[in-house]
Amino acid sequence: MAYGLAALTGVLYFVGYPGVDIWPLSFVALVPLIIALRGQKTKRCTGLGWVAGMGMTMCGFYWLREMLVTFSQLPEPVPTLLMTLLCAYQSGRIALCGFIYGRAANNGWPAELMFAGAFAASELLYPLLFPWFYGASVHNALPLLQTAELGGPILVAMVLVAPNLAVANLIECKLFGQRLSRSILAAGVAIPAVAAAWGAFRISQIQTRQAESETVKVGLVQGNQGLKEKGKATRKRHRRLTADAVAQGAQLVVWSEAAVDVGIQDPKYAKMTKQHISQFLDGVPTIIGTFVYKQNPEGHPVKWTAFNSAIMADDAGEVTGRYDKQFLLMFGEYLPLGDRFPSLYGLSPNSGALTKGTSLAPLPNGEHRLATTICYEDIIPSFFNDLVREGNPDLLVNLTNDAWFGDSTEPWIHLALAKLRSVEHRKYLVRATNTGVSAIVDATGAVVVHGGTFKEEVVVGEARYMPGGTVYKWLGDKLWWLVALMMIALSVARRPAKEAADSDK
Repeated sequence: MAYGLAALTGVLYFVGYPGVDIWPLSFVALVPLIIALRGQKTKRCTGLGWVAGMGMTMCGFYWLREMLVTFSQLPEPVPTLLMTLLCAYQSGRIALCGFIYGRAANNGWPAELMFAGAFAASELLYPLLFPWFYGASVHNALPLLQTAELGGPILVAMVLVAPNLAVANLIECKLFGQRLSRSILAAGVAIPAVAAAWGAFRISQIQTRQAESETVKVGLVQGNQGLKEKGKATRKRHRRLTADAVAQGAQLVVWSEAAVDVGIQDPKYAKMTKQHISQFLDGVPTIIGTFVYKQNPEGHPVKWTAFNSAIMADDAGEVTGRYDKQFLLMFGEYLPLGDRFPSLYGLSPNSGALTKGTSLAPLPNGEHRLATTICYEDIIPSFFNDLVREGNPDLLVNLTNDAWFGDSTEPWIHLALAKLRSVEHRKYLVRATNTGVSAIVDATGAVVVHGGTFKEEVVVGEARYMPGGTVYKWLGDKLWWLVALMMIALSVARRPAKEAADSDK
């Protein structure tokens, strides 16, 4: 029964998550797992967490198989096996939650508080290949999303964990004779209610601030090109779509990740502007997704070093800035150990060999600063915090190519996770994607305008330059590191017997 309940949590988590989006399930999705963990030994708690995690990841990350088929070109069942192994690893996050909870609860500390702390610690500590956060479940319930400006996605998750604990306590009381905890029930009702009320108040405040901020009309170019589609055809397409965006009044145009292969060479890229950049522009500042190649010194084992880059060009076609992607996608942009064992590329011929960037400097657009990320860098809160603190931007920009994952739920999940960055930093986010979902998100997390998936289009809408910072910008995850350290301590230290007895009374 316990393992069945854990598996049920995995399914409910998936159905309530972006993609399927039945978000009210986020108030109860964890209930079966909480009940299953009650009274179990640490080893069993870890296993139950892993089973719940496998339910979440095998359902939620089904599109990983499509990516592996595309890039490995290996026959079945190899891609399915690799997807299963990746999901098994990703499931370790919930297994870690179960382990920390089991250790702390079996040391006599209050079970409900230990689950909340273990859940927060696991979201912070576990290294994921494809990051996700429970808080994104309510990306469409905007009042509940607003606490992200105080504590990021983990604080939003804690708002959701509270009603889960309350419902679990009610069920345990009715079915198993457990003691009813009025404090847990009160917290389960009060925490989301207060968060929603405060969120509604903050939305009103931020909307007023938005109305007073400087506007910029942004055109997002969605080329809908295949992963191997490059050359003159794609350049002509982006030139045509850029002209369409300008005709609709765009004052800033953003292309997707790796939109064209203009082959700009560093350090000469600024001198080659007229040859490589101007041909695409239409008299407005444009951010171009491309690759930059740097020739290595003689004797280097690799002739060229390649970067996945965003190039900022002004309205005269002069390059004013460049950002190189820092978080490269495993198997897509680099092959683990491929630099040491080049023969591995024979097993995965479509995997890239890119080099990660190092600078966090924003792209300049006149007097404005644009914090720019590429691909899934927009779903890594800690990295985004570093980017915003370094550049103090007034607009967030993301260039993405999600064509790897096919016409699945992945693009919508990606957008939902990225929306949290707007709330965390109270800035507009503009996302140009190759195959969707291209969108403009305001500082409350609301989508101003968005396009579709797997179609060529131009998405034009209004964004606003919003300087300033938030609590989360400056504190980041420091609170959650304290929680994690506390949970580690409680998983080692046993609660004094007298204190536990008094609590039971």
